[in-house]
Amino acid sequence: MIRLAVRVRREHAELVLAELLELAPSGVEEAELEGGVVEYAVYGPPGEVPDLPDLQVAAGDALVEVETTEVADDWADRWRQFHKPVVVGGRLHVRPPWCTPREDLLEVVVDPGQAFGTGAHGTTRLCLELLCELAAEGAGGPASDLGCGSGVLAIAAAKLGLGPVLGVDHERESVTATAENAQANGVDDLVRAERFDLLRGGPAPGAPLVLANLLRPLLLAVARAGFQDAQPRVLVASGLLVHEADEVAGAFAQRHGLHERRRLDDGEWAALLLARPAG
Repeated sequence: MIRLAVRVRREHAELVLAELLELAPSGVEEAELEGGVVEYAVYGPPGEVPDLPDLQVAAGDALVEVETTEVADDWADRWRQFHKPVVVGGRLHVRPPWCTPREDLLEVVVDPGQAFGTGAHGTTRLCLELLCELAAEGAGGPASDLGCGSGVLAIAAAKLGLGPVLGVDHERESVTATAENAQANGVDDLVRAERFDLLRGGPAPGAPLVLANLLRPLLLAVARAGFQDAQPRVLVASGLLVHEADEVAGAFAQRHGLHERRRLDDGEWAALLLARPAG
């Protein structure tokens, strides 16, 4: 089995990921490295992993390096061991399908092999924490999930009573994964998914509650383009390094009147709860 790793600069990571998923639709493994570098890895038998020239083109100017290594035949089992359940806000238990459920928590079951986003990444956990807080305050939907990936945020929002939710993503695989995961979690009546290009599609699908777990360039693009259908009363923004949060909060405050009400961080990543003033 071959492991093919592509390392890119963090500020370009989301755009590169979108291109890589075109070459490896079954999903990629993500890891944070030192020096502001993100590593994406794909696995497969020789001849089935993406070609090196295609990867170099996909990564473009963001490319740091590409590395190919052989892995042991038990890689699938070890890959499963990498994905652990996550408990968030004392209410949600986010887990892959092979982990034991918790009867005392709301279950969000996500297959990490389908698309980006399993709940384990810091940005996703921070978003889920803010969702739990909103639910505890009695907030409601409808909601939109911009860059829905595997659908973990949309599914969690629906289970917390913050639906219905429209998830949008540029990648067909993410749209499919969100729909399949919503069905597996029993919320397919509350979660639907559509393709939408946040960079080139104009105003993003709006709703009273907007979830945007995106990297800084896409968040700023959404702030510039605005929203269609409905203007958000509350926006949860993540995918931000701690030092990027002020800029993004300022962009949504200036353009959309959404002001920072709450900020969470884990020392590296930050999430913002932005809200329109009451009255």
